[in-house]
Order: sequence, then structure tokens, then C-alpha cells
Amino acid sequence: MKLRLRERKSCRWDLIALGEVMLRFDPGERRIWTARTFEVSEGGGEYNVARALKRCFGLETAIVTALVDNPVGRLVQDLIYQGGVDQSLSRWVPDDGVGRNARNGLNFTERGFGVRPPLGCSDRGHTAVSQLKPGDIDWDEIFGRQGACWFHTGGIFSALSDSTADVVLQAVQAARKHGTIVSYDLNYRDSLWKSVGGKERAREVNCRLAPYVDVLLGNEEDFSAALGIEVEGQDEHFSKVEVEAYKRVLAVAAKKYDSSVVAITLRRAITASRNDWGAVSYDDGEFFESTYRRDLEIMDRVGGGDSFASGLIYGYLAGNDSKWAVECGAAHAALAMTTPGDTSMATLSEVLRLMRGAGARIAR
Repeated sequence: MKLRLRERKSCRWDLIALGEVMLRFDPGERRIWTARTFEVSEGGGEYNVARALKRCFGLETAIVTALVDNPVGRLVQDLIYQGGVDQSLSRWVPDDGVGRNARNGLNFTERGFGVRPPLGCSDRGHTAVSQLKPGDIDWDEIFGRQGACWFHTGGIFSALSDSTADVVLQAVQAARKHGTIVSYDLNYRDSLWKSVGGKERAREVNCRLAPYVDVLLGNEEDFSAALGIEVEGQDEHFSKVEVEAYKRVLAVAAKKYDSSVVAITLRRAITASRNDWGAVSYDDGEFFESTYRRDLEIMDRVGGGDSFASGLIYGYLAGNDSKWAVECGAAHAALAMTTPGDTSMATLSEVLRLMRGAGARIAR
């Protein structure tokens, strides 16, 4: 393992995340357009990692984000309070009364079932966090004087506006200057890029940021869509041929961007509620594979990749080896996808039990 972590005693936080926190509307068993009531929760690709590391793994985390100071923003704030993530680095933008200047992001998400896939409909144009610009955040103060062992962000935040990728660039440069490990989840979303240049623009942005990343993460689509690294040997199942194809992708990405760790989650959606699930990482010239769980029953797959990221990061922050880290990430994600919402409801003891191969027999 080539990662060299800062001493925890010199850092205020174990991890800081940079990203948007949206208000999620879940219609339960109904469709978005037939629902009359919604369950609300908070969520966001980068935030989900910080929340899981706090709630499941017991680490000290913070979120750098921005919200409009109105009742919706304060609802998101209250939900973040429940997750325990430090909000002292968040920015509040004045409310103009209508939302002409800045808004809070909304995300309507169906979980899917059987042959009906999950469906997301986000309403996040001109949000407060998308208007962050370089110089708005004092990263030297955060990483230098206060200190963080790890910094996490990703391709969702980078896609929000022309300025957010520049904010990420400034942040990762400062993090590395102060010895903070940087992780970046490619998290390609076609809906975010299609009106601003599509995959070509996504690759331009992500390829500019990747050289500053120590731990590069993605799923089986991200490395191609976000970095242009094509996968040869894909098939319909987790065959040895396919796993070897993805291993080649990890090795290429690690060499091209000089990343210490590159990890990929592998999923086959048999139906929306039954998936095959696993992960592979590449660390210092070696491959590490998690247990491949066939026919895993899914309640809500949203946030599965974020839950993998948080488990993997916890493994490294806790001083465990690479095999343990990738196994922890895959197990945590498998548990997180059995509950509703973007964020994990798993406990550390449940993750450790699953890693040991425990079954679903009732615990009482």
C-alpha cells in the first residue's frame, strides 16, 4: 500500500467531502408521477461518503457545500444534523424570495422493482453550491491549519457548472500540498453532461483532475464514459474474462494518472431488485477482489457506489490492508442497498459480520 496518511492527532477531521447535498423525495411503492406523498431525506454522491463514515464507521467528517437560507435549506441542514456530519464549513446564500439567483437541489427518485429499473429526476439547476468559484473556500486554512487526513469529491460536483471543476482543482492541489489523501469518484451521470458537451466534455474535465487523485473510484461504466479508457472483454455475467478486462482498466488508469489505488465496483442487474455485486481494486501493482455476491436482493440501489467508497476509505483510515479495505467496501455497500435512501443505515458490527460470511439468520 503506497498511501501515506497524515497523523490523526494533527488533523481536526478524518475526512472532508466537497459536493452538493440535495433533498431527496421518495414516492415509496408508487411512481413519481402517481405519488401523492413523498418521504424526504438528504443525499448527494460526495456527502453520502462523509455521512457513512460518521454514522456507520464512527469517524469525524465534514461537508463543504452551499445552501440557500430558506426553509428548504434549513430542512436539509436538519437532516444533515441527524447524520452527524460537521457543517461548519458549509456556506449559506441569501434567499431572494423566488430562487432566481440560487436554489436548493431537489432529487425525485423511484427505487425500481423487478423489470422496472430505478428512475431519478433531479431539479438542481442554478443551485447555491453550483455557483461556488475558486477562491470562495480557504483550502489552505482547512487542510493546513485545521487539517484533514482525507479529502473526497467526485465527478458529480465537477459537472454542476463551469466553475465547480475549477473549485475541485484548487481543492485537490491544496490537499496534496498539505499531505491529505485525495479520493475522487468518477460518478458519470449522462443527465449532468448531456447539455454541456456530453462524454467529450466529461472526459476533458475528469482527465484534468485525475493526476491529482490518490484513490480513483468508479463503476463498470465510469472509466469509459468519464476517462475514455475502453473495456474489452465485457459479457453478461461476472466471468473470469470480464474481471480480467476490468483489471486491465485499473492498471491502465493507475499508470496513466499515477494513482496509488484504483477501484471499480462491478454490478449486473438481473432485475432492479436482484443484482450481482462485487469490487476489484489495484494497489501498488497488485489486484484485490472482494467476495462476489450473486443474486443480491436490493431494496434501493442508489448510493451503492458511495457506500463502497466509504467502506474502502474506512479500511485504509483504520490501518487495514488493501484486501480488507475492498472487502469492507463491498460488504458495506451490499448492506446499504437493503435499506431505502441514498445514505447507509448499516452498522459497523453488521459490516464485520457480513465480511466474516454471516448469513441472514435473525439476530436477537
